Amino acid sequence: MSVLFTIQSHSYHKSKFINSANFLTGGVYNSVNNISDYFNLKAQNQLLAEENKRLRVLISNSGINADTTYIDSLTYNKSYRFYTSNIIKNSYSLNNNVLTINKGTNDSVKQDFGVISSKGLIGIIDKTSNNYATVLSILNTTSRISAQLKKTNHFGTLTWDGDSPEFTQLIDIPKIAPVKIGDTIITSGRSSIFPKGIPIGIIEGFKLDQAENYYEINVKLFNDMTNIEHVYIIENVNTEEINNLLITN
Repeated sequence: MSVLFTIQSHSYHKSKFINSANFLTGGVYNSVNNISDYFNLKAQNQLLAEENKRLRVLISNSGINADTTYIDSLTYNKSYRFYTSNIIKNSYSLNNNVLTINKGTNDSVKQDFGVISSKGLIGIIDKTSNNYATVLSILNTTSRISAQLKKTNHFGTLTWDGDSPEFTQLIDIPKIAPVKIGDTIITSGRSSIFPKGIPIGIIEGFKLDQAENYYEINVKLFNDMTNIEHVYIIENVNTEEINNLLITN
């Protein structure tokens, strides 16, 4: 009881206890993940092959030579850095789902970095330790990400209603927007977290809100959020400059 009281009463001890627990938990999940990796190689190799195919198409169409930095220079003009990571814990059946990845502050990962996979949007870095980080999943009822119709510049807010892991909802799209079933939804680039154009999913259905001013759109995700492992962490190298500009205004 005295140990519990000490942890609850003193923030330093509490911090040390939580960090130790996070380290041990992360290590256990990492070990389990290494075992499961062996049995999941075929499916993951197929995903990587599909991604390589898409990237080769981009390179061919761009008319530039392939090198190790082509993702930055080709698509995002070096405004973004990309880090690879693996998911070692994934939740998708709760209202507020969080993922754990095997990269942390030792790998230059910070809060509010974006997380994507080869197929599209995953979430945003929430908390970090030295070697691990948690990711606020797009399957989290508190998540809010700016997204838009790919064919136009009409944008709104991507949310999740807590129902199915296959779908998220895009709200606040004005009713003058040309919304069609099957159209693609992407990130809008209207924040410092994600660049414009990260795939999210396709429109499965839509309706007007109660005031009949905005659409509520059901988006079928490109990602199977119940089966993801390899991810990319996105760092906007201009975030500090952008945020300072917003503060001064």
